Amino acid sequence: MSVRQSLLAILDQAPCYGYQLRTEFERRTGGAWALNVGQIYNTLERLERDGLVTRGAADEHGHVYWEISDAGRQEVRAWLATGVDRSQAARDELAMKLSLAATLPGVDAAAVIRTQRGATVARLEELRRARGTGSDSAAPEAIARSLVLDAMIFAAEAEARWLDHAEAELAAHPDHALALDLSTDRPRRGRPARAAA
Repeated sequence: MSVRQSLLAILDQAPCYGYQLRTEFERRTGGAWALNVGQIYNTLERLERDGLVTRGAADEHGHVYWEISDAGRQEVRAWLATGVDRSQAARDELAMKLSLAATLPGVDAAAVIRTQRGATVARLEELRRARGTGSDSAAPEAIARSLVLDAMIFAAEAEARWLDHAEAELAAHPDHALALDLSTDRPRRGRPARAAA
């Protein structure tokens, strides 16, 4: 999720102050991702440093309004017109955990899968309940909320299918065939050994 571009997109509508940006972000994403005000102000300061927003004077209530610059508008347009590059996604902790569990001697990878499946199914049920309790209204906030929840539901369903696949893959190999001992090869990079004096 790009907080930077999201805040710029909101500011492209009109100048806003920090807490207002937080409220607008939650309203437009169905409240699925929480942003704290500190994160918003840190992001705004980086955007100001990069010339994408300008800081206005405080109003009579002490609110400092931030305004998007022309360069910020260009960045929003480019972000909205470009596909999200999923190849550079953050590391998947579950995939790393399971691949390590499958190759560490003495670790029951099947138990790791069972535990995760329980967590995934519970999350999926929670998301489906949340989706069911949402308004069927055509209000923009309701549509935004359902889009976000649907994406989260589809991701949880995909994770459950991947866990089934991983379980079948691991069952096809005897436990001892996957265990890897530490390699005796020493990496070539790193600190060179000290020469004897």
